[in-house]
Amino acid sequence: MRRHRNVKIVATLGPSSSDYATIRALFDAGADVFRLNMSHGSQAEQAARHALIRQVEQETNRPIAILADLQGPKLRCGVFARGEETLAEGARFRLDLDPAKGDAQRVTLPHPEIFAALEPGVSLLINDGKIRLRVEACGADFAECTVIAGGVISDRKGVNVPDVVLPLAALSQKDRDDLEFVCELGVDWLALSFVQRAADVEEARALAAGRAAILSKIEKPAAVTAYPEILAASDAVMVARGDLGVELPVQNIPPIQKQLVRRARAAAKPVIVATQMLESMIDSPMPTRAEVSDVATAIYEGADAVMLSAESAAGSFPVEAVTTMDNVAREVEFDPTYREVIEASRRVAHRTVADGIVAAAREIAETTDIAAICCFTESGTTAALVARERPQVPIVALTSIERTARRMCLSWGTHCVITGQVGRFKDAVVSAVRAVLDYGVANQDDQIVVTAGVPFNVPGTTNILRVAPCDVRLIYSSEPE
Repeated sequence: MRRHRNVKIVATLGPSSSDYATIRALFDAGADVFRLNMSHGSQAEQAARHALIRQVEQETNRPIAILADLQGPKLRCGVFARGEETLAEGARFRLDLDPAKGDAQRVTLPHPEIFAALEPGVSLLINDGKIRLRVEACGADFAECTVIAGGVISDRKGVNVPDVVLPLAALSQKDRDDLEFVCELGVDWLALSFVQRAADVEEARALAAGRAAILSKIEKPAAVTAYPEILAASDAVMVARGDLGVELPVQNIPPIQKQLVRRARAAAKPVIVATQMLESMIDSPMPTRAEVSDVATAIYEGADAVMLSAESAAGSFPVEAVTTMDNVAREVEFDPTYREVIEASRRVAHRTVADGIVAAAREIAETTDIAAICCFTESGTTAALVARERPQVPIVALTSIERTARRMCLSWGTHCVITGQVGRFKDAVVSAVRAVLDYGVANQDDQIVVTAGVPFNVPGTTNILRVAPCDVRLIYSSEPE
């Protein structure tokens, strides 16, 4: 099965999509990556979903990526004696470490690390920003605040602190337990929540020990500020617009999204745009026009993937949501304007031999009669560099490593094929030809571009490019060893 689009679709699994039939239907509808949200469900439930995904993978003979999304530290206020209170604008309200039940004047905030970072003038957001407080005075165990935006506050609502970098580790004890569990289970990607600095990424990478690639969720203002360092430390990123839209003015999100996507593409690292993309399809079989435009915008921007959260995890129409995303992606990529936008946003910053090889491959493919670009890769780096070029022809990535093939499912336009190890370039070309013929990418009269690194099976050695015929007989008669 080959997708007839380039952008990838990430579908979150949950109560609405935990059986084999639904997972298979989601894959058939267009899901390339399945997300396991570790904030919901037990480890046993996630293991069952993982097993069903691998069953679909085996039956379809197509690599499928699995992304485990770690919960991250959750900051919440305490409980109220009456369950909830109404805070009036301009009123005073106190947060402290006193465990007593709250009232209209105060409530406990059982996070001394927050008080350690506060200073007068800092904003505190409660319940996804519906309640907004301004700190007037603070100490090691309290914060006296003014209510800037009032409303109903109830038990254990989430607290966001957008104006400061909190002295919190990105990985809670639950996250560490979940990380070890999913790495042993065999997931391909780890998504890190609450990333504030590159050190958070390095901590997770050390714990993963090569068992999974690291994806950083950009959902804090501090992460936007430290984005260059976080991007350099990560294998991929996610523009997580939910918390980002709570902690920053909503009008800031569209330009930030564009900047993050472009920088990730320039770094040849996959970038997912996520949160509320087809939110109305949780309850409706049809999306709103605005949601369709939102998905289309991310695709026009050059995102590697777009993601469904509750739409596929807990909604009433999970398969329809994936189908809608697939249809939108195909229509956008068929639009001539899409190609104009993608090419206009391409950055010329070739610094290595590999950069030059993949740029030349794209140029040859687009200026001559080439059916596909085929790249042999051990780590996935070559395929990522080709994907950065956003060529007009299909990308076929061949690897002998199953783990690499699965991880590459997140990269734009990359059709992943698991092949045997090759020792000679001629064998590599033959394998590439057979792959493009088998998957209907090319026919016997076509030509393809093949890139690889010699010697083979050594990561990071992309140094050869060949235009080859798709007639195997011509290869054996003319191709050098």
